[in-house]
Amino acid sequence: MTALPELAPLAWVLLGLSAIIVGFSKTALPGINTVSIAIFAAILPARHSTGALLVLLIVGDIFAVWAYRKHANWPTIARLAPAVVVGLALGAVFLAVADDGWVRRVIGAILLLVVTFTAWRRYFSHGEPGVGGGLAAGIGYGSLAGFTTMVANAGGPVMSMYFLAARFPVKAFLGTAAWFFAIINLTKLPFSFGLGLIDASSLALDAVLVPGVIVGAVLGRWIAGRVKQRVFESAVLVVTVLGALYLLIF
Repeated sequence: MTALPELAPLAWVLLGLSAIIVGFSKTALPGINTVSIAIFAAILPARHSTGALLVLLIVGDIFAVWAYRKHANWPTIARLAPAVVVGLALGAVFLAVADDGWVRRVIGAILLLVVTFTAWRRYFSHGEPGVGGGLAAGIGYGSLAGFTTMVANAGGPVMSMYFLAARFPVKAFLGTAAWFFAIINLTKLPFSFGLGLIDASSLALDAVLVPGVIVGAVLGRWIAGRVKQRVFESAVLVVTVLGALYLLIF
């Protein structure tokens, strides 16, 4: 039997809470997953935390895809794909030369810039709602999403800002995000195994935490079906800003 990591009781409680947040973020509030990233990175070794969290994210993706399978905007996903691939490659190069501190601060700075741009675009411009905001926006957000998800599983807040700027209704927002990240995370899985980010120990840890992901996903699905559009959009902005500030400061 594979031994679980030896952790303090409080650490297990925090990891369990993080698992619930992962599920909740997938079916209700994508940007909040930055909290889980921070907790995992604080408790587990950096490489171990990335691999363990990726598996939990994929479990959450399964529930999100099932819940919102009819609501994805596939033209948007296809338009983003080339830029995301470029971002993934740039993220791999960055990981090869940067330490953990630089990774966290660069991602935090990117998120704050994205939030500022999105807020300006939504609340101070008078253009009609669009699906993705054109080629330039697709390249910018797509490459940033690929970069941040490669280095820290943190692409959710970036794409939250993109879908928010595109003025997607709640279910279209969540459905497009569900399929988008399910595809990306499954693509990352074999590379994570190859790099040793996922091993028997991390899989044993994930097996303990999966029930928390399920609880969070069910709770998020229930809430998402009842939340008002304006409240949803404001919540996405707030949790993204808080997550970015955490990455910059701590």
